[in-house]
Amino acid sequence: MILATDIRSPSIEYSSKVKFVPWGVSENRPGIFARHRVDTVIHLAYVLNPARQEARARTVNVAGTENALQASEQAGVRHVIYLSSTSVYGAHADHPELLSETDAVRPLEGFQYSRDKVAAESLVSEFASRNPEVAVTILRVCPVMGPNADNFIARAFRKPFLPGIGSADPPMQFLHEDDLVRTLIRCLERRPRGIYNVAGDGAIRWSEMVAMMNRPVIRLPAPIWYLLTSAAWHLRLQNDSPACGLDFIRYRWTVNTDKIKSAINIEFRHTSQSAWKSYATAMNNH
Repeated sequence: MILATDIRSPSIEYSSKVKFVPWGVSENRPGIFARHRVDTVIHLAYVLNPARQEARARTVNVAGTENALQASEQAGVRHVIYLSSTSVYGAHADHPELLSETDAVRPLEGFQYSRDKVAAESLVSEFASRNPEVAVTILRVCPVMGPNADNFIARAFRKPFLPGIGSADPPMQFLHEDDLVRTLIRCLERRPRGIYNVAGDGAIRWSEMVAMMNRPVIRLPAPIWYLLTSAAWHLRLQNDSPACGLDFIRYRWTVNTDKIKSAINIEFRHTSQSAWKSYATAMNNH
């Protein structure tokens, strides 16, 4: 039996093997997993969109993680999987070609999404230290793409034009949504412990992404784009990202995935390029 929780009921039909219980993780319900004899927890709840009400988002992202871990501890679960993000490394000019799990996390100043991921990871690591008998898996996943993608990069490509930061053309990594599901299933089977980068093979340049989507690019010097984006954010003319988010299309933040491939014996079926192409095709046909 699978226990599924969310703040609202699923909008699609689901298997009879799934029991749905309404629960927002910002509500502290320590006994919820114990009552249903939960053995494994996959914690996915998170505010994906950039938040203007930071305290409310942090209640879900960080306090919600703490509540899920408390419920896991009380239930005596045997495995916890936390879905983190490669954005915890930030996007910086001095990054190596590929970041490994031992590289420092450096979330962008002012980018709450990745800052809260770092805070949540810390809570999960503390939980692992307190409960050495529990297998704890932290997956640092790059942006997930596919026909159903909805994240800050995917939403950017729904605009009539796209920014080009000077001459920057960084390589980007994506994970196809089907490969994410396969990774989660394999982690359930293998129960690896530790932190793992997860991304599709190879990379795709920003210019290639733009070409696939048939969107015009307006290239301006970095200071001008940061000024315009910051003004639009503060004036509420756009809700996609504060100006610091531009760093993700200015600098590289690509990761090495050898560790996860070895730990759970997986090869991804989609490359970063084909994952992006699947999203672009769905959008172009919409």
